[in-house]
Amino acid sequence: MTETTRTTRLFALLVPLFLLLYGVLRLIDGMDGDHGPGLAWNVGHTFFFAAFLLLGALVVELRSLVPVHTARRAAVAGVAMVAGVFGAGCFLWVILGDLFPGFDDSAPLPETLELVGPLAFQLGILTLMVMLVTSRPRRLPAWSPVLVFVAFLLIAVNLDLIPVAACVLMAGLAPLVRPLTRTS
Repeated sequence: MTETTRTTRLFALLVPLFLLLYGVLRLIDGMDGDHGPGLAWNVGHTFFFAAFLLLGALVVELRSLVPVHTARRAAVAGVAMVAGVFGAGCFLWVILGDLFPGFDDSAPLPETLELVGPLAFQLGILTLMVMLVTSRPRRLPAWSPVLVFVAFLLIAVNLDLIPVAACVLMAGLAPLVRPLTRTS
């Protein structure tokens, strides 16, 4: 359905894999009843950081896939990309604070951005994915952004569901990893 670059395919494959590794390591870290600094925590958060670096880059890649035939569509795609990258940056800021408490003490993410950042990220990436679904010819199947949204919901329900959410995200991003061939 869509022609993707090698970079897009790589990011769409690595993001859910890194998120899965983070989720599993988070569960291992919490087996003692406490989440906190230690090997599993640090390695897990490093995977989480890498996942969000790649998610920010994936948002930029998705923007390049959106066909823009009108100025309005170009503006919406551009705003969605900026929102997605901004939100990914907010996530990275928080993750850095988790990895380096001194960073969090000296430069905490403002409370407003703790709410706005994740919402901006989700709205940005989902808007771009929906634009790929609604473009003619269709560039993503309709279920793809739905699964990505379900993955976000699972994480919001309970952080212990991150491994499940990563698998759902992997399914949602699968068309970007394995481009479907066009039928005439």
